[in-house]
Amino acid sequence: MRKEAAIPLTKLIKEALLDLNFLDVVFEIAFEQSEHYSALGKDNVCFMISTNPGQAVRPLHEIASGGELSRIMLAIKSILADEENIETLIFDEIDTGISGRTAQKVSERLAYIAKKRQVIAITHLPQIAAMADSHYLIEKTSDANSTISNIYPLSEEESVKELARMLGGCEKLQKPFYKMQEKCVLWQNSKICLFETGRCLPY
Repeated sequence: MRKEAAIPLTKLIKEALLDLNFLDVVFEIAFEQSEHYSALGKDNVCFMISTNPGQAVRPLHEIASGGELSRIMLAIKSILADEENIETLIFDEIDTGISGRTAQKVSERLAYIAKKRQVIAITHLPQIAAMADSHYLIEKTSDANSTISNIYPLSEEESVKELARMLGGCEKLQKPFYKMQEKCVLWQNSKICLFETGRCLPY
């Protein structure tokens, strides 16, 4: 039964990986029989993957880098969430080791998942943050004795300013602010297009 279920699951996970810019990925689910039965049965299940052309498939935990692992787990979780009836998914530092078009692909996947359930993502990349419906700013303050983290909800204008700061690295520059206003419109239109057609607008 598990081997039969693994066939469509493998296909779905591979499609999700391709959508996250793993263009040459090979993904397999391998089974080995253990000597004894356990509460989980007698099968040892292993996710096998190759992310580069000509590279043999190996166990996921042996081959993936930090950035790759974040995207792979996003792909797997986004598929399994439907089966597990998970209402809220939390992704902490999902942007590790990625940038550019790959970051945009990740933001599109997160937005697509958020159509059906709540997604909470902690990120430092404006491409990912801009696709959210609501924004919160997390700040840390420290003294000699303690460190305190505070979280603040942001208004629409505050969100754009914070995204501009993430993009330009300087709160006082007006150019990043206006540039981010334009980008926010583009990203939000892209999200609407994604929801309606399943595909984002070209950039």
